[in-house]
Amino acid sequence: MASAITSWSEENFSCSICLDVLCSPVSTPCGHNFCRTCITKYWDEQVKYKCPVCNKLFDTRPDLQVNTLLSEMVDRFGTSVRVREQPYVEPAEVPCDVCTGTQLKAVKSCLECFMSFCQTHLEPHQRVTVLKKHRLAEPMDRLEDRMCKIHDRLLELFCQTEQVCVCQFCTGGDHRSHPVVPLKEEYEVKMAQLGKIEAEVQQMIQERQNNIQEIKDKIKCSKADADREIADGVQVITALMRCIERCQDDLNQMVKERLKSTEKQAEDLIKELEQEIEDLTNRSSEVKQLSHTKDHLHFLQAFRSLKDPPPTRDWTTVEVRPPSYVGILRRSLDQLEETLSMEMMKLHDTELKIVQQYEVDVTLDPDTAQPRLILSEDGRQVHDGCVERKLLDNPKRFTKQLCVLTRQSFSSGRFYFEVKVKDKTGWGLGVVRESINRNSFIIVTPETGYWTLYYEEYGLLFSDDPDVRLPLRAELQKVGVFVDYDEGLVSFYDVEARVHIYSATGCTFSEPLCPILCPSLYDYKGNNSAPLIISPVNQTD
Repeated sequence: MASAITSWSEENFSCSICLDVLCSPVSTPCGHNFCRTCITKYWDEQVKYKCPVCNKLFDTRPDLQVNTLLSEMVDRFGTSVRVREQPYVEPAEVPCDVCTGTQLKAVKSCLECFMSFCQTHLEPHQRVTVLKKHRLAEPMDRLEDRMCKIHDRLLELFCQTEQVCVCQFCTGGDHRSHPVVPLKEEYEVKMAQLGKIEAEVQQMIQERQNNIQEIKDKIKCSKADADREIADGVQVITALMRCIERCQDDLNQMVKERLKSTEKQAEDLIKELEQEIEDLTNRSSEVKQLSHTKDHLHFLQAFRSLKDPPPTRDWTTVEVRPPSYVGILRRSLDQLEETLSMEMMKLHDTELKIVQQYEVDVTLDPDTAQPRLILSEDGRQVHDGCVERKLLDNPKRFTKQLCVLTRQSFSSGRFYFEVKVKDKTGWGLGVVRESINRNSFIIVTPETGYWTLYYEEYGLLFSDDPDVRLPLRAELQKVGVFVDYDEGLVSFYDVEARVHIYSATGCTFSEPLCPILCPSLYDYKGNNSAPLIISPVNQTD
């Protein structure tokens, strides 16, 4: 019977007046069926009583008879229709736990049964006396996870002290003195925090992408420098035919090895950055996925377990330092000095032009000047004033050595400056560690923190233990000082002659370096009165 009913259409159980499914169906003497309310209202408005379907007239208002069989069939048909009309569950909705096969959308969840029901399977909870006492709530998935394990009550509150979800009964127990708020309120707070986390992650990703681009740009420049250096070397070496073929091979190998080392460093940094980006992207995906969660409880429980950001390096202090090629070709030609003298002059000129590109603007610091020294107002000249002045004590000041430092110091990269020494019979200049002893006479060597060139009556020398005596082709007028901090290189140049004087290689720098000028004493005969002058670089010299 039931299968037969479900095969009928809605028209078989419709009222001819309201055109809807019959409600409390009654029959007229002529055998037609109507809703009791519809036919009653219809006859109330008529003078004559007739059937709305067949128009049969009745002398008196007929007594309406309840159609028991039809009423039962309508009830069954209505139930079948309601089941068919109930919506199927969508991916983000809560399914009925009772439905088999195709699951329907749950309309209520029972906090006693720990189950969710569609409209059809909810019917016992609306009819059976015992089930009517069960607490019903809006549909919730994973209902057993939403109940307090201690009090078997719905988790509706959030403890801000212990950062956990609690039920109403918990607030009278272990969480009695703790501040608690509704889940929705804490959800909104955490959602705002989630947005901040997402912004921070995106910023970190962008910063690392910028780091990668900076590294690639520096490598591109390094390759250009390497190509230019190799081209210059090949031009020089080729001019000397077979006798310097070995020099050409050595040059190429040294340049390429340094470039390869730098590229390897860059590749490693890029891989590390890409790995950090991948880790951060994964975290971003987790954050985005969580940000779409509408379920307060699930969100807060998942938020608590959200992992800390993956460990990342502070990239603000990381950089790929292009390799220095200064002096490579020169060192490869030392053994062929006689044959290569003309080519060496060309090389020195090219090398000086390269290092002059790293010119820095430095001025002398009066707080470091020994009391005999007189500085110009612009801080670019210094000479011996013969008389030691009484100055305020300053821990930065030299008290014994006739020296002065610049205001500027350098702890990375490359820098170059020039000092005019013309008309002086004695002087010293170079770079020193910032922490050198300034209150006593010491042996001036790289071990004590000095990389300095001196000129005196005995000639030109690099101060070391022992001193390095250097040839002087002509009277020096201007000296250039170049430092590659990262390569551990300090080089001196005769700017006017466009030649290299000396290089200290393999130096170890562990702190900032300061340029130093020592004008030497102004003797009683009036010698050495000229100042040492920090001069601007003129690459056309």
